[in-house]
Amino acid sequence: MDYNQALLKPFKLGDLELKNRVVMAPMTRSRADNEQKAANAELQGLYYKQRASAGLIITEGSQISEKAVGYINTPGIHTKAQTEGWKEVTKMVHDEGGKIFLQLWHVGRMSHPDFHNGELPHAPSAINPNSKSYTPEGFKETETPKEMTLEDIKQTIQDFKNAAANAWEAGFDGVEIHSSNGYLLHQFFSSTSNKRTDEYGGSKENRSKILFEIIDAIKEVMPENRIGLRLNPSLHGIFGMELNEETIPTFDYIIEKLNDYDLAYLHLSEPFNDVSDIEYAVTEIAKRYRPIYKGNLMINAHFDRESGNKVIEEGDADMVAYGKPYISNPDLVERFAAKAELAEYDTDTFYTPGHKGYTDYPKLKEIEA
Repeated sequence: MDYNQALLKPFKLGDLELKNRVVMAPMTRSRADNEQKAANAELQGLYYKQRASAGLIITEGSQISEKAVGYINTPGIHTKAQTEGWKEVTKMVHDEGGKIFLQLWHVGRMSHPDFHNGELPHAPSAINPNSKSYTPEGFKETETPKEMTLEDIKQTIQDFKNAAANAWEAGFDGVEIHSSNGYLLHQFFSSTSNKRTDEYGGSKENRSKILFEIIDAIKEVMPENRIGLRLNPSLHGIFGMELNEETIPTFDYIIEKLNDYDLAYLHLSEPFNDVSDIEYAVTEIAKRYRPIYKGNLMINAHFDRESGNKVIEEGDADMVAYGKPYISNPDLVERFAAKAELAEYDTDTFYTPGHKGYTDYPKLKEIEA
C-alpha cells in the first residue's frame, strides 16, 4: 500500500484535519423516495458511511426549500424531518472517522411546474433554458420560469441561511453552496440567463451580488471557515448555459473577491465537455484560477489516480473531488493506495430507488476475501 502519494497525504482544511486529499464529489442519486424527502440511516447513512475513508465527503445537492426542487426523490434540508434524517447520516460518517459537508442546492429554472403545484419555477429572468426536467412522470421540456422579485431574492437568501443552520444542527462539518452547473446562482452570474435591470443584473458585480449576500448570511449561523462553494466557469451547452465574452471576466471577479473571505475551500470544475473550439472558454480551469485564488482549491471532473496526484504535485490544486468512481468504489482511497483497478459503475442504477447500485458495491477486501 502506497500512502506516500500526493492525494493520500493529510490536509488541514481550516480547523479540520483531513486524512487525505481525496474528496467524494456531490452526486444526485435520487434515493430519498419518501414523503418527507428526507435522508435516512438505512440508505444515505450506509452509502456515505461506506465511503468515509475519503478525506471529505460532500453530499448530494439538498434543496433549501420547496421552491428549490427540480428532480425527483432528492433530499432536502429545510424541514425538521429532513434535519433529523441527516443527523443519522452525519453520526454514521463521524463514527467511521469521516468528515462530511452538505451541499446546499436551488435549481432555479432547471425545474418544472410539476414540482411546484403548477406554478412556474423561479429564475433571475424569464428565459427558458430549453432543456429537460426529470419529473415524477418522466422527462418533460422546461418552461419559461418566473422572474424573481426582489422579495423572492431576499427569501431565497434567507432560505440558504436557514438550510445552513439546519445542516449545522444536523452535525455536518460544513456546507457547500452549489453555485454551479447551470443552477440558480449560476443563472444569476451569466448575462445570457440574467437580463435584470435592477441591483441583481447588468454588471458582473450586480450579477454576482446574490452569492456574496448568501455567504454573508450563512456565516451568521456557522463558522466562515466551514463554508465552501462550487463554481463551473466553462460550462457550455449544458443545462441551458452558454458562454459569452462576459462569462470568464465575471468568474475572474467572483473568485478574486472570494479572497476577502476565510472559506473552507473553492471547488472548481474543469470543463464537462470539449470547449476547445469555443471562443470564450477556458480549457484549464485549475491552472487559470490557482494563481488568483489564495485559499484552499479543490478541482474535479475526469480525474483518475495519476492525474489527481499530478494536479496536486504541480501545485494547481490542494484536493481532488471524484464523482462516478465513488459510486462503484466505496473504498476509493484504499484502491488508490493499492494502485488497484477500479470497479465499473452501472449507469442504469444511478437514479433508481433502493440499495441496488447504491450500497451494494463491494470493497476490494470483500472481493479478495
